Amino acid sequence: MLDLLQQGFAAVFTLQIIGFVTVGVAVGIIFGAVPGLTAVMAVALCLPLTYGMSAAAGISLLVALYIGATSGGLISAILLKIPGTPASIATTFDGGPMMEKGEGAKALGVGIVFSFLGTIVSIAALIFIAPSLAKAALSFGPHEYFSIAIFSLTLIATLSSGSMIKGLFSGVAGFVFATVGIAPVDAIRRFTFGQTDLNNGFEILTVLVGVFAISEIIGVAEKVRHEGDIVTGSVNLRAIKGFGFSLREFFGQMPNAMRSSVIGIGIGILPGIGAATSNLISYVVAKKRSRHPEKFGTGIIDGLVASEAANNAGIGGAMIPLLTLGIPGDGVTAIMLGGFLVHGIQPGPMLFVTQGPLVYTIFAALVVATVMMLVLEFYGLRIFIRLLAVPKHILLPIILVLCVVGAFGLSSRVFDVWTILLFGLIGYGFVKLKVPAAPFILGFILGPMAETNLRRGLMLSDGDFLGFLTNPISGVFLVLAIVSVLWHVIQAWRGRPAKARNASA
Repeated sequence: MLDLLQQGFAAVFTLQIIGFVTVGVAVGIIFGAVPGLTAVMAVALCLPLTYGMSAAAGISLLVALYIGATSGGLISAILLKIPGTPASIATTFDGGPMMEKGEGAKALGVGIVFSFLGTIVSIAALIFIAPSLAKAALSFGPHEYFSIAIFSLTLIATLSSGSMIKGLFSGVAGFVFATVGIAPVDAIRRFTFGQTDLNNGFEILTVLVGVFAISEIIGVAEKVRHEGDIVTGSVNLRAIKGFGFSLREFFGQMPNAMRSSVIGIGIGILPGIGAATSNLISYVVAKKRSRHPEKFGTGIIDGLVASEAANNAGIGGAMIPLLTLGIPGDGVTAIMLGGFLVHGIQPGPMLFVTQGPLVYTIFAALVVATVMMLVLEFYGLRIFIRLLAVPKHILLPIILVLCVVGAFGLSSRVFDVWTILLFGLIGYGFVKLKVPAAPFILGFILGPMAETNLRRGLMLSDGDFLGFLTNPISGVFLVLAIVSVLWHVIQAWRGRPAKARNASA
């Protein structure tokens, strides 16, 4: 392992990749800091740029964007009391009050340092857990992969939005769009309507850019006319030494940081939940475990530490199922899965066998990007604060043009440009109807995996469906899928009387 890790760092420490990581972290911080621009949008927008890069350089850029955007949300959460990303919601609870008390610089310092620690802890977990999990998954066959895909689809559908019906609808819709084109086993044309451009189906890149980037551009453009000018808080950074807090405060927060990091890693591993949930759960846990819970929400660093350590720890957690099983843990890793496929790489247990050096290059890129995040956020804070005030009517057209150029550059087809606009409208419709977009992407990505392995499994068992239940691992995942759906149905049923009471009150 150490030899491979050493090779990974040697691959990353080149002028080209260090440059991409630096730019990726800086752009990611901007996307995370500006309300309305998210980590999902940053990765989706920059994905076409990686098309002409080597796999190591392209994936390094994507992980740098992921880390920068996840951490960058703390800047606006503290200065504006507006979370730049859903992962920083709990950061506003104590970051905002600290800013009002004149402790903005200290709040930023605490957020930056414990974001760094949370990310490092999760990367360490990724490095030690992922190879063992991949080794165990090498024995998986078509039955297991089909069941894992179904289990992942049900988790996304039931946990991502709070509405099982909407989640299932979104997942099935993604599945349906994935069936367009030539079938994977018998090569029959499906839903092509005589259009040769549809023979290969929709490019995953155009679907991702459309659903996440174009739809967000439309959504932000719709709101921007009704928003006033952004007023950022002023922070006197010159009067602060170091990161603005003492070593005693640092070591006193370590139990809180470690506990929150473990929560972030655990939730990050579960498909479909993500940092938006982990920061809130860790905040609640920190409050319950605290000796002074009444001070939470008044501007103490305990809440900041819990939120920032947990949301950044979700990065390593979400990468574990992505690399070992090919299952994305959240929206960003769903797009990163598309990035792997664009470069001809299939994430999964075989990735550790056939592309071992590349896997450890990704681990090294994660570490380097995390260190870069710490440095850039500390020394570039003044620049990022000014960028918060850039008018959206200047920013959005630039992003839209980049999306169109990226889609056209994929295969030099105008068809791909129309595709991103089509999926942009679909994504915007999802936002309006409050249908979660993540299950759509998971359905689009996991649908072919489920279909192909279902057909292969049936061929191996001579058309007998019982093979999926009698295979131990496959059976366990199918039972877990049923339990997941039933659990959500019961939770929704129990919640109905309370909602009815609230409506009648």
